[in-house]
Amino acid sequence: MWETKIPINEVREIRVKTTVYLGVGAIKKIYDIASEIKQRGLSKVVVVCGKASYIKTGAWDDVKKALDDNAIDYVLYDKVTPNPTVDQVDEATKLALEFGATGVITIGGGSPIDAAKSVAILMKYPDKNARDLYEYKFSPDMAVPIIAINLTHGTGTEADRFAVVSIPEKDYKPAIAYDCIYPLYAIDDPALMVKLPENQTRFVTIDALNHIIEAATTKVASPFSVLLAKETVRLIARYLPQTLAHPGDLTARYYLLYASLIAGIAFDNGMLHFTHALEHPLSAVQPNLAHGLGLAVILPAVVKQIYPAKPEILADVLSPIVPDLQGIPAEAEKAARGVEKWLFTVGVTEKLTDIGFKETDIAKLTDLAFTTPSLDLLLSLAPITADRKTVETIYRDSL
Repeated sequence: MWETKIPINEVREIRVKTTVYLGVGAIKKIYDIASEIKQRGLSKVVVVCGKASYIKTGAWDDVKKALDDNAIDYVLYDKVTPNPTVDQVDEATKLALEFGATGVITIGGGSPIDAAKSVAILMKYPDKNARDLYEYKFSPDMAVPIIAINLTHGTGTEADRFAVVSIPEKDYKPAIAYDCIYPLYAIDDPALMVKLPENQTRFVTIDALNHIIEAATTKVASPFSVLLAKETVRLIARYLPQTLAHPGDLTARYYLLYASLIAGIAFDNGMLHFTHALEHPLSAVQPNLAHGLGLAVILPAVVKQIYPAKPEILADVLSPIVPDLQGIPAEAEKAARGVEKWLFTVGVTEKLTDIGFKETDIAKLTDLAFTTPSLDLLLSLAPITADRKTVETIYRDSL
């Protein structure tokens, strides 16, 4: 039983801080939210989003009307790309400050929400910029209020304290984590996600899967993060194939969205380690690489490395997609092959070579894993020693 492996004398912090409205039609809660923030004195906001999804999903119709109904003025920044950059954050912050905004509303998946969280900090620190923030040149403890309307079921960022933004000229993709960027409110409405492209549906869901495999096996994992991990895998195993076959199935989307939410809460508590630390260099070097695809490519190799250290937990957590694991260190190869086989069944067959990486790239990727700000913290939380040899092995096994 994995319960005996939890160090009960080490105190763990349990975090569940954002109020999230989950369900079909949850977008209508924006009217109540707008009324409340106006009563709090928030009369100007910056709206941060990507280039099109905020309109295509219909979310903007309700957000705009809610703002107009409550006489909340807004300025729109709709230039956030996948793997957002520090320059986009600075541009949005400048726009917000010049407008006099005192709050942030963000509509989108992980990229717009993470960019918006960064903007919310810098609005309180106008003498700083996004490079200062992501190179850890200061430690913020303030941000303006954030309202997040989530459009994907993968990142969990609508309910956690994390954000990720790239510094292109250095091939850095660091993460930050500050209490001040928990969204005040978040909206998780599966009806906004039925138009997600098939590959995006796959990749964002695999992001959630990686969150919990890591959160359940870090050095700071708790029974709470393991519990959430087990339920996340159960829901993904059941509802991802259904969603791929029937994209408009709101029940399936609902449970993938719920799985993503609790996965975000899981890693907000249990943190992350290898898979995210090693994926960030991939999508920093290739900004067009979908984060979830990068994670999928290296996940089997990570499972192979960490399984001997956490066999009981991983056997239990992975049981819906890799049955018949006994929870013994010797079956690490079986567990890794089982994860790879499951990924193939949901249509993810790529390896590093398929997405443009070569053996000669491994040294640079390994360097980035150890030099990118924040990734050293993730590596330090891995259940095994995260030395250069281990990182190179994971990359090489993923080719």
